[in-house]
Amino acid sequence: MALTRGSFHGYEFERMVILFSMIEGEKEIPCAISTSALDSMESVSRSKANEREAQFMRLRDRIEECAARKFLARELEGTPPGIILRSIDFRT
Repeated sequence: MALTRGSFHGYEFERMVILFSMIEGEKEIPCAISTSALDSMESVSRSKANEREAQFMRLRDRIEECAARKFLARELEGTPPGIILRSIDFRT
């Protein structure tokens, strides 16, 4: 079953990640993307904390496409198992 869009959960400053989720059937899959990955995708040095949600929303389609690829490849991490996206995941 393919992943579909879940929820935006917010910016976690201490870990420097954006938390969001994807949905597989009835199951919510926790996901995170590093702020360095977001900045790298937009070729900026460092976005302000109050700009992170808007940045995620601009890049959401690309982020979710990458999350779906990692899910299909079963590249899950943590407890509970989730998807963590880093800059390396977006290199071409």
